[in-house]
Amino acid sequence: SSEVLEAIENVFQDVLKSLAQKKAPVLTLANRSDWRNIEFKDSVGLQMIPHCTTKQIRSDCPRSALKFALTLKVLSVIYKMVQSNTYATKRDIYYSDTLLFGSQSVVDSIINDISCMLKIPRRSLHILSTTKGFVAGNLSYTEEDGTKVNCTYSATVFTVPSNVQGIKNLISHARFMLIVEKDATFQRLLDDDFCNKVSPCIMITGRGVPDLNTRLLVRKLWDSFQIPIFTLMDADPHGVEIMCIYKYGSVSMSFEAHHLTVPSIKWLGLLPSDLERLNIHKDVLIPFTKQDQNKLASIQKRPYIACQPMWKRELEIMAASKLKAEIQVLTSLSSDYLSRVYLPNKLQFGGWL
Repeated sequence: SSEVLEAIENVFQDVLKSLAQKKAPVLTLANRSDWRNIEFKDSVGLQMIPHCTTKQIRSDCPRSALKFALTLKVLSVIYKMVQSNTYATKRDIYYSDTLLFGSQSVVDSIINDISCMLKIPRRSLHILSTTKGFVAGNLSYTEEDGTKVNCTYSATVFTVPSNVQGIKNLISHARFMLIVEKDATFQRLLDDDFCNKVSPCIMITGRGVPDLNTRLLVRKLWDSFQIPIFTLMDADPHGVEIMCIYKYGSVSMSFEAHHLTVPSIKWLGLLPSDLERLNIHKDVLIPFTKQDQNKLASIQKRPYIACQPMWKRELEIMAASKLKAEIQVLTSLSSDYLSRVYLPNKLQFGGWL
């Protein structure tokens, strides 16, 4: 905590120094959304290069003066929390002065900028992320406050802990981990007792684009158990994007890639090639929108696709057909086809990429 306090004090000292010299204070940040500042490493995923381009938040420019002031305001809130050893969510910070901040996304962006600028993870800034992910299956652990969580003998889902770094005593006999894109599919597999039927496994869903805690938990489980991790996503550009976030990370959070990515993740399904192989009727597939085409074209250009020839081939199949499919499309074959036939066969015969 003394490191965090010192880093924040340095920012304010620079501001005061500029004012003493009758200069307009400026905050300098790494340009987080610029692909030119990102390098791809097989072992880490997308990470920020050491000497990246920066942007300035100026106090004397009408366009950035408000952001300058809000950044200092959030820094002062963080400083007080670290001093008093209290914590708050991003939502708490927004609701402390909704008129001042204007929207939640403004607060979210400022917090990420601060974390990147100070090179300090969000948790060390005493900011908790609200969790939306679920976990189930062969896993037990103790939360930071001593609460014991046992997912193993229960058909209930557990919310991903809000402090993943604080969990300890992780125990599991799982043979693999399955990341499921959507809540509905996750619940369906749970109802079919999938975690116990095939072989013991851990199931996780970020319920769409994963939040920070869900990504941290996937990484923590990988570090703890080193078991294979498979993804079950819709056969569409959005599903591929979500899978890439778990595996390679995102551009905006590339400065924290080392804690968040698991490059060994495998694509189990739903593969575009599966649709033809299983004779899925064209009537139940969904035509691409313009947005889908743009998203897919953008994914195909990314540096990590070049080193995944099998993935590249699947994306080409998707691009050529201009059709997408949700996992639920398998119910057109039979109501329990996913848990009874599709997943057991894939896992048994190595049908992943």
